Amino acid sequence: MRDSAYLGTLGGLTAHRRLIRLDLRGTGASEVPRDPASYRCDRLVDDVEALREHLGLERIDLLAHSAGANLAVLYAARHPDRVTQLTLVAPSVYAVGVQISAEDRLRVARLRGSEPWFGPAFAALEQITAGRATPDSWEAISPFAHARWDEPARAFEEADAKEKNAEAAARYAAEGAFSPADTRAALAGFTSPVRVLAGEFDISAPPHVLARYADLFPVAEFVIQPGAGHMPWLDDAERFVAIMAALLE
Repeated sequence: MRDSAYLGTLGGLTAHRRLIRLDLRGTGASEVPRDPASYRCDRLVDDVEALREHLGLERIDLLAHSAGANLAVLYAARHPDRVTQLTLVAPSVYAVGVQISAEDRLRVARLRGSEPWFGPAFAALEQITAGRATPDSWEAISPFAHARWDEPARAFEEADAKEKNAEAAARYAAEGAFSPADTRAALAGFTSPVRVLAGEFDISAPPHVLARYADLFPVAEFVIQPGAGHMPWLDDAERFVAIMAALLE
């Protein structure tokens, strides 16, 4: 539930494909709905379908990042005949019920042990995974999301607070939004090509967990981008675009 501007050109993917970004309701240039309950993920599926119809496209190549992947798979489950290809970049797993344990996240985090910021960030991650998070804990783990904790990465994190609709984000995964068993059953019959991309260092979507995610689909390719965190197109745009262009051909 963040302004789609954060995706930019996905590292320059627009040189290869036409990119149409949707500002979900209450974000970016889209209006704030009268009913906040309509921010729930499953209720946004109709918005994606409405955009497809508005554009006059018979079928679409659908790409989603992080929490947006929950919406993408719900759309694919409900409208499988409208999706030519499905690409999931560092996807959230709530919609399909794949479990991510504390150790899954800590295991990936330990790969960053040589970073100068590692000590405090890892301690904060341990607090979060143990259920003892404080408001400062979430800010402290921000470096884990990026390949480099530099000024562009800090600016990206600072923009999040301005570009995200906090109320919408809180309601996105509200009770009733997901029915993992039903979604998994539907996706088992989804025969269009699926690509799942993981960042090597991503604690939000650990690569070894996303490998299990990819196995939910009959036709899926799983790729790990070396050295990348949760926003692989920012960490290494050239490599990200090369991977995406090859997958989308």
